[in-house]
Amino acid sequence: MVALSDQLPVWAMSKIDDLAGVVFAGLSALVIEGVEDEDDLIRVMARTRDEPVPCPVCGTLTGRVHGYYRRTVADLPIGGRRVVVSVEGRRLLCPVWECGRQTFREQVPGLLERYQRRTRRLTGQLGAVVTELAGRAGARLSAVLAVAVSRSTALRLLMRLPLPPLRIPRVLGVDDFALKRRHRYATILTDAETGERIDVLPGRGADVLEAWLRFHPGVEIVCRDGSGAYGEAIRRALPDAVQVSDRWHLWANLCGKTLAEVRSHSACWATVNPARPAGVREQTTRERWQQIHDLLDKGVGLLECARRLNLSLNTVKRYARTRQPDALRRAPRYRPTLVDPYRDHLRERRATDPAVPVQQLFREIRELGYTGSLNLLYRYITQGRAEGERPITTPRRLARLLLTHPDRLRESDAQLVQELTAACPELTALARHVRDFAALLTPADGNDAKLTAWITTLRAADLPHLHGFANGLELDRAAVNAALTLPHHNGRTEGVNTRTKRIMRQMHGRAGFDLLRHRILLQ
Repeated sequence: MVALSDQLPVWAMSKIDDLAGVVFAGLSALVIEGVEDEDDLIRVMARTRDEPVPCPVCGTLTGRVHGYYRRTVADLPIGGRRVVVSVEGRRLLCPVWECGRQTFREQVPGLLERYQRRTRRLTGQLGAVVTELAGRAGARLSAVLAVAVSRSTALRLLMRLPLPPLRIPRVLGVDDFALKRRHRYATILTDAETGERIDVLPGRGADVLEAWLRFHPGVEIVCRDGSGAYGEAIRRALPDAVQVSDRWHLWANLCGKTLAEVRSHSACWATVNPARPAGVREQTTRERWQQIHDLLDKGVGLLECARRLNLSLNTVKRYARTRQPDALRRAPRYRPTLVDPYRDHLRERRATDPAVPVQQLFREIRELGYTGSLNLLYRYITQGRAEGERPITTPRRLARLLLTHPDRLRESDAQLVQELTAACPELTALARHVRDFAALLTPADGNDAKLTAWITTLRAADLPHLHGFANGLELDRAAVNAALTLPHHNGRTEGVNTRTKRIMRQMHGRAGFDLLRHRILLQ
């Protein structure tokens, strides 16, 4: 142990004092008497200032010293080395005889706290680390920062951090998230205008939200998804509040119904759908569809079909809902390869001589400028890419094209949509209704009246799946009207939910509800 003051001449001591004042600026509330170098540790010798302090009981100022005590606290590291502050404090006498506290230890507000072994600024730094990383990850990072703590200490630090004061927002965002999927859920409340976390409630039933709203009045607008439980809780607790349905969920529901309509009319538009030679997977799909529908026609139930065919119940349900096996086709996704420019040559050669060896084809396209390998050519031919004109169009892809803004479609995709919808009058009407509803999702005055006209026009079309979508809109019409006319939405709450899922993955499901709620509200 070497004191720095023993290694320097007297004329340099003033410079050292100035340097210590800069390096240890956070300790300005103390009087620094010396700094000692102990290899991997820097020890700062300090004492409290000779100033009167108030009694913690009666508040009377006193400077009468009864004795001294010494405490050691850790401070922010310097240069990757730990810093320990050895503080000499005073035990003072209270001059008021009636006070219940005759002597007390003075504290240093803003720097030291009672019973703490770290300075407040070091505790703040560790608090920022554990807020983001929690237990094990926070302990690993703190060791790199030369402030080693255990994972249990990291969690205790996290739970001691004060939560922000509860504030009742004007526009409240409500959404749920899964604590354990299909078993336990929770409800998160945010300020829909700023994204600030307000509270996290256990459960997602109507009673939980209703109790919170009754205990915290003042909310004027509530943004939510299509949950009937949340809607009922808001109506019971805040009958005068405006409920706003989330526009993203409205569009997501329309997307699902659009896909169902496209699948139901696949036998119509598939007549102009460019086909591809059936592969092993497509043949298996057709056989499985036929087996399931044969059993269903004989009166066999879904669960029994799943048992006989050794399939999951959800798979059997998906095949049972599909009226044509073509609706289950999936287009292969191929990346561009070096063989693509020579596909016409390969097609012509294999059409004239189906038994031509691949080695011969490889030599021919090498002469034409092919620079790829023989193995790549083998895979290209084996996958059937030499004969196929283009991949088939699946119902999912067609639905995606119908749901894309026409100005954002490539020319080839726009041409494909035009060809397929021209072969099916129902698809033509579907594309028109999708575009009209998409225009309503930009909030504007009068959109509620336009929605009424849209639903009336939709009723006359032969689109049963979209009729179900319209029925759902009518059941929650007031909230839907507010969504189409007011600028409020639940997007910020959905973003908080995304970060909540990151927190849950980070803790690998080992956190209880209290710890999870604490981290969510501190983010």
